[in-house]
Amino acid sequence: MLHHKIYPQGLKLLMLFAHQLSLRLAFYRYLGYFHRINDTLLPPINKRQNRQSKQVELMSDDERLEKVFANRFRLKIPLKEQTTTWEQAQIHQNSIARHNAYINSVCLHTLLTWLTEQYGIPPSIFPSEASLPSIWEVVNGTAISLGGRRIVIIPTETVDLEELRVPQEWVDIPNWVADYYLAVQVNLDVDEDDCWLWVCGFTTHRQIKNFAKYNKSDRTYILPTENLISNLTVMQVTLGLDMRENIPELPTISEVEAQKLLALLGDKSIYSPRLRVDIPFVKWASLLNNEQWRQQLYHRRIGSLLAKKPLKANNFSKWCQNIFDNGWQSVHTLLNLETGNLAYTFRQYEIAANELAVEGVKLLDLGMQLGHQSVALLIAFTLQADEEVAIRVQLHPAKGAVYLPPNIKLALISHSGTILQELESRSQDNFMQLKRFTCHWGIAFKIKVSINDVSLTEEFVLETPTSQQQ
Repeated sequence: MLHHKIYPQGLKLLMLFAHQLSLRLAFYRYLGYFHRINDTLLPPINKRQNRQSKQVELMSDDERLEKVFANRFRLKIPLKEQTTTWEQAQIHQNSIARHNAYINSVCLHTLLTWLTEQYGIPPSIFPSEASLPSIWEVVNGTAISLGGRRIVIIPTETVDLEELRVPQEWVDIPNWVADYYLAVQVNLDVDEDDCWLWVCGFTTHRQIKNFAKYNKSDRTYILPTENLISNLTVMQVTLGLDMRENIPELPTISEVEAQKLLALLGDKSIYSPRLRVDIPFVKWASLLNNEQWRQQLYHRRIGSLLAKKPLKANNFSKWCQNIFDNGWQSVHTLLNLETGNLAYTFRQYEIAANELAVEGVKLLDLGMQLGHQSVALLIAFTLQADEEVAIRVQLHPAKGAVYLPPNIKLALISHSGTILQELESRSQDNFMQLKRFTCHWGIAFKIKVSINDVSLTEEFVLETPTSQQQ
């Protein structure tokens, strides 16, 4: 009797387990753990069609992705989108870059509109929408973040699409690597009704690195379309898996070497600077990975050199009057807003260093390098005799974090650019502090916070009474 009561529920659990296991086994086979299969052998996905409206509102990211990517689909490209993106692409000076920007922009914004409608929240663009022209000038593809995962969109106008060609930059630059790569076929016919895009399928970074063929002549990874997963709901099944292969970090190139490369590759008569055989890919990748250098390359190539904006110095004299700008705020203001570890640390710091008269703090976000984790830069100073200022500089974790991210650097730099002090965080540092130093009135210095190729620099000065009156 007891067996009879639990049997239906046990059967349900067994069926559910078998269904999920079959999905994962199918994807493992696809990744090469077993024999390669094509998408026709993938079992159907449970679409959860019987959910009530209240349950839909509480869907997780995994469930939302399953809803969004129900299968392969075709989207109409609005004529207005075509017109707008074509006008914006005219800033590129050669026809190859202009068309590349056009097709990528059309594809991106058509997909973003549809994903926003389906997903409820617009996907974020990597590294930012403002950075896209500098990427499209030299590389095909666009990266977005959706459901906590990064997806690179690779558009093509090839009619009979037989292979996915992924530029090496999206595969071998650590900061650019994605979890998934979408093959998108785009048709921009003269007839408005025939303008559409078709999402053909996807693959993963691990699959590309292990099974794609590398073409040295055009620096792309090539994967036959028959090896793509056409049923996009499989993304939902694999969200908990590691889709990325380990790749080595890029070598560091100096400012001098970067400027030489910019002078060479900034020549707009060079239609495809990424394919220069005399420049190793790792050097090209290091140049492209740096936002400032990539923007300089872009502006050289479109014929308008990017003027280097001077840093706006933070004036300690204003801090003495409790006037903060450029994102800075007084420590007391932050203490009123913070309730976690940062507030406690700063209060302990104030007790231990109560002789310092003025403190300012700024929250810094180094973006994808820190997983969008913020750090707090603290500057405290006191006026001394002989027109000098005694200064302490600290870096703290913020927004509830206990430890600083490892390998983040804190440096003191002179106005001429010489590094006077530099520290690097370890795996469990709860803060970093430069050695106390003094500075004369009117002498500027810089504090730089960096990790890998991403950095933020702040300049400081205590203006003399004479300079303030002027």
